[in-house]
Amino acid sequence: MISKPKFKICRRLGPGVYDKCQTSKFKASTASGAPGARRPKAPSEYGAQLFEKQKIRFSYGITERQLSNYVKKASLVKGAGTAERFFEELESRLDNVVYRMGLGVSRRATRQMVSHGHFVVNNKRVTIPSYELKSGDIIKIREGSKGKGVFSNLAEKIKDYNPPAWLKFDVSTMEGHILDKPKNTESFIDLNAVLEFYSR
Repeated sequence: MISKPKFKICRRLGPGVYDKCQTSKFKASTASGAPGARRPKAPSEYGAQLFEKQKIRFSYGITERQLSNYVKKASLVKGAGTAERFFEELESRLDNVVYRMGLGVSRRATRQMVSHGHFVVNNKRVTIPSYELKSGDIIKIREGSKGKGVFSNLAEKIKDYNPPAWLKFDVSTMEGHILDKPKNTESFIDLNAVLEFYSR
């Protein structure tokens, strides 16, 4: 688990790393001309790739070894589909899917929720945040967890939230569905730069 100060990481890697950094207050504190703000130096190619690698690590809350394994797995797909497969590996993690469904305020929060056994995948309780989901899988909030405080007023909390098109969550049944493979609409990270970094 990554426990470095979040605002310090956001100043270095960008506000997209953590949700709590995507506020007007944070943007004002890092704007050009703000107290303490410095003009960044142009990074080398290696530096730029390392930068993108760190953004993914901190965004998804994964270790260096986990990221390396995802890259190796995605690299088995030759050709133009490597980056797409890499994105699918990252997005198909159970903790990320729960986060994308709007059931937690951050990936860190949903990782903890999964570890505490609040979710059932295809009628089997799963406590592994990195558990890989696939199209057709059904995620349910465990019956014994529905009354927990973390799920109180859930319908109200997510009434205006729109999950990605490849996911669906029904509040009435507390049940989520993986409709399709994750589609990359994320402009914050450069997946190809990370793949190039590991290909060195």
